[in-house]
Amino acid sequence: MDSQYRDQYGEELAVVTVTYSPGETLDAMCESVTKATERAVRIIVADNGSTDGAPEKVAAARDNVTLVPTGSNLGYGGGMNRGVAELGPEYGWVVICNADLFFGEGSIDELLTATERWPRGGAFGPLVREVDGSVYPSARLQPSLWRGALHAALGAVWPDNPASRGYRQSDTAVTERTAGWLSGSCMLLRREAFEQIGGFDTRYFMYFEDVDLGDRLTCAGWLNVYVPSAEITHIGGHSTKQASARMVRAHHDSAYRYLADRHQGPRWLPLRLAIKAGLAARAALQIRAER
Repeated sequence: MDSQYRDQYGEELAVVTVTYSPGETLDAMCESVTKATERAVRIIVADNGSTDGAPEKVAAARDNVTLVPTGSNLGYGGGMNRGVAELGPEYGWVVICNADLFFGEGSIDELLTATERWPRGGAFGPLVREVDGSVYPSARLQPSLWRGALHAALGAVWPDNPASRGYRQSDTAVTERTAGWLSGSCMLLRREAFEQIGGFDTRYFMYFEDVDLGDRLTCAGWLNVYVPSAEITHIGGHSTKQASARMVRAHHDSAYRYLADRHQGPRWLPLRLAIKAGLAARAALQIRAER
């Protein structure tokens, strides 16, 4: 696995988060970083147009926080790329995370320790807990065509169906292992690997950018490693609660893009049309059900 980026980056650590009116959760996340690692950390806040003043307030109060206005709402992947681009080559390790989470004590150091066990690891993901203490399935298989179709068709009416359980790895032991992709809510990235594949694909405004990243890392010879000894708690949905219909459409648009990208050419056209029609119908039904 040759890489033109090998030896280009140092061992410094940074945390990059993307904000869009994050409220008080941003400061709480930054505070939790102080207990998650013993190393010095630079925190980059890539702001996609917040109006609540929270990013400015946190940057003014914390010496290790740098506010980077992106100029517009670039989406999650675009914002992350902009934040990582702010870092010099001395930063060889980057934690990307949502603003609405809390790092468990020593969690970042646990992820860093795991990199020694997995020298081909490009991304390392912690165990993600919901606020009620339940474990979120943050390390999953790649959504193959038929697995993804069955999960999409049955997930809402039969959440525990075999296709969805397999995709989410629900029956897999909670142990350190490789995965098809890791949740973008929080992961430690090897800068060399991230830069080698060109970062996030900015065509994904929201959703599936982490699925796509995991797939492209795998294709480039890197591993996505689940490290459950590191734990975080994710509040979830703080800045998207008032945008349910828009988020549903974005999710289905991104799902189509992901599958269409991997089934290109004339022979796959009927399938792409069927996928597009099916996802549009599913999105309409979901939006109607939530009203």
